[in-house]
Amino acid sequence: MKPSIVPTVLRALATVTLLGCFVTGALAQPAKLEKFTVAGWNKPVTEFTNLLVDEDKGFFKARGLELSYVPGAGGGDAIRNILTGQADVAFTDPSSFFAALDKGEKLRAIYDIYPQNVFNVVSLKSSNITKPSDLKGKKIGIYGLASGTRLNLQLLLSQAGLSESDVTIVVTGLLNFAPLMQGQVDATAATDTGLLVGRQKGLGEVNVMEVKNYVNVSSDFFVVREETYQKKKELLKKFLAAYRDSARWMINNPQEAANLAVKRAIDGSNPAINLEVIKLRNFSTVSATTEKHGLGAFDLETLQKAADTYKKLGIIKQHIKVSDVVSQDLLPAK
Repeated sequence: MKPSIVPTVLRALATVTLLGCFVTGALAQPAKLEKFTVAGWNKPVTEFTNLLVDEDKGFFKARGLELSYVPGAGGGDAIRNILTGQADVAFTDPSSFFAALDKGEKLRAIYDIYPQNVFNVVSLKSSNITKPSDLKGKKIGIYGLASGTRLNLQLLLSQAGLSESDVTIVVTGLLNFAPLMQGQVDATAATDTGLLVGRQKGLGEVNVMEVKNYVNVSSDFFVVREETYQKKKELLKKFLAAYRDSARWMINNPQEAANLAVKRAIDGSNPAINLEVIKLRNFSTVSATTEKHGLGAFDLETLQKAADTYKKLGIIKQHIKVSDVVSQDLLPAK
């Protein structure tokens, strides 16, 4: 090639390259994010920071999802919000899930968020309440009538042959240790993270009955309507893959999560408390089953025993075959 032709050829190539960039870059629109809404059992709190930080970390955006969150007051609220079309998936407890199925709702559990039971019943040392039978005749606080605290309390009472009719139930709200400290209730049903925060706020010496020592059923699932499960599998797969990414991040980076909770969670003002809450929740995220099959995997045998126990106690009326209402086919590969 003659030297005089080289500049002309280079200019032509540059023009073509620039045009290519213009067509594929400047004119190309970014892929539109698909909206996806989670209905929760609570307001945005530290223990599920991984669901709140997509603006910072982009786990869901990376999977093509625009994530939003609808708060609730208990697992029953979360289920009602998917039944009314306010959300795509419910962040709810197994007890609320079974109760809804018992009423004839068509639902499917697709991811075991916390395979460890995190519920408890807490009382002041002075009350001498140390075992389930000691609850008879007592006033007991719960988060709400549709909450997992109520249903797990029923499980605990059943260990002593008791039911709700043997106690007085008092709805005290999600941050419910003030009524206990003020003597308005004798004991209160809560979660491990709720207890941690209560202690940080001056709860003092207490007796704690952990439900997992009696019935170690999972604490929370992702649940969808059967219609959603059948018609939106690809969308749900994207969500579960993104959620698992976010859960792994929080397990591996608890301090970063604690720092981000300061600006993303309503109860996250103290990074030190955030860290302890996140460590507790990370612990409840894993189990022998998840070690073998990956985060989100279900222990169907334990869940069936729990469903059978609820029926035996009269909490639900119908027999529930867990394998018919729990599916693991949407879980991402380990």
